[in-house]
Amino acid sequence: MRSMLWKAPGRLAKLDRKLVRAVSALPGGGHDDFFRQVSAAANKGKLWFGVAGFLALFPGKPRRAALHGLLAQGVASGVTNLLFKTLLPRARPLPEHLPAFRFVHPQPTSSSMPSGHSASAVAFTLGVAMVRPALGAALVPVAAGVAYSRIHTGAHWPSDVLFGSAIGAGAALATRKWWPVRPPFPETRRTVVPAAKVPDGEGLGIAVNTLGGSYADETVEALQKVFPKAYIKEIRPDEDVATEIVGVATRPGTVALGVWGGDGTVGTAAAAAVEHDLPLLVLPGGTLNHFARDAGTPTLQAAVDAASRGEAARADVGHVAVERGLPDSPERLELTMLNTASIGLYPNLVRRREQLQPALGKPLAGVAAMFRTFAAGTPTGLAVNGVRHKLWILYIGRGRYYPRDHAPLVRPVLEDGVLDLRMITADESFARLRLLWSVLTGTVASSRITHLSETSRIRVEPADSTMVLAVDGEVMPGVRSVDVTVRRGALTYYSPAS
Repeated sequence: MRSMLWKAPGRLAKLDRKLVRAVSALPGGGHDDFFRQVSAAANKGKLWFGVAGFLALFPGKPRRAALHGLLAQGVASGVTNLLFKTLLPRARPLPEHLPAFRFVHPQPTSSSMPSGHSASAVAFTLGVAMVRPALGAALVPVAAGVAYSRIHTGAHWPSDVLFGSAIGAGAALATRKWWPVRPPFPETRRTVVPAAKVPDGEGLGIAVNTLGGSYADETVEALQKVFPKAYIKEIRPDEDVATEIVGVATRPGTVALGVWGGDGTVGTAAAAAVEHDLPLLVLPGGTLNHFARDAGTPTLQAAVDAASRGEAARADVGHVAVERGLPDSPERLELTMLNTASIGLYPNLVRRREQLQPALGKPLAGVAAMFRTFAAGTPTGLAVNGVRHKLWILYIGRGRYYPRDHAPLVRPVLEDGVLDLRMITADESFARLRLLWSVLTGTVASSRITHLSETSRIRVEPADSTMVLAVDGEVMPGVRSVDVTVRRGALTYYSPAS
């Protein structure tokens, strides 16, 4: 068996022995216990799991950095232990090479070449650094200590540590392609236009949907306090939202339309504002209100300031033509889309992501939501602009959303004239495994199953029977076809000039 061991080239072997002799000549002391403990702490990646667990306590980039570090470490550990230790069996340093008080006991029985500890240390540290350079820099001394401890305790030859470190660096660089660093979002840009000034709410009609998720008994009172001269209509559960909003918009003396509610309510108000040529004031409220965030009025004070000063901007809207019902007696609807439309599993994905986001942060919540949604979901057969697909998700954004992956969050520009079309397909073989692997490695945006494009017109038809369509969060079953186009600059909305 001894003859089958990998032999280091002569010069490398001499250098290894020379370096080990130099280490063995160091005087004994407390540092010997320190490096033994450091080496033991890193066994089976325990040290790095602990660091990752600590970083995971902090949402945002620290948590994402921890996940990237663990992913890189996992790749490095697998390559080292399953591949190179099998291909390059090498004897470890012998007890006579180091003082007995320093030699690790018991000595590992696996191949000395390469050092798994070093590979994991470098991979985790570089993986973290690619997301948060400052955190990676703080971990460099720890990783260096782990790598050196393997020489100091006689567990490895120096060349084993060097080779293992190179594997770790390569694993981190490889996983950067799997878990790419997101490019920065573009700056917010708006087309500023003047609008009617409504100080104290004079001339402002506000429609309040009492079914909005954050509605409370004091909602109207709070709005009346900041807009004392405004007309406020509470829409009760037994009243038709669209009819009541039109009633507010056409009320004599109304020069601006305000709305409090979720995405569906805001979309209905946007349609009324466009039809009656009124500026729209979107107030932060409801279950979800993405447009208020994109419009720059995520707080009530921001909305009050913009309306009082008459500061506004232009936005495109989507026109959605829907055909539903029986083939011999179809029902045709025309809707205004302010934010998004979707078919397939996207509504479930968003719901789960929103539930998990407070605890996990956006990146991890998106990953967890994807796994939960697609582990049990089934694809839908659709024809998109005449091309048939099996789709997990068909997502249509009114405007270009960011990031450019499976979890779009923000829309810096509201007047860009495009529909953001995103399809995650199940056309390929092993579709579910491909999807879950791309979620795990953070490569959904670059995966072959993801198709990102921009257009000004989209037609979707089900392959069989009917489909379920969601427009701005409002779900419609029994849909036979849908056509989506863009109406450029159709909506004027209040937005702080700054």
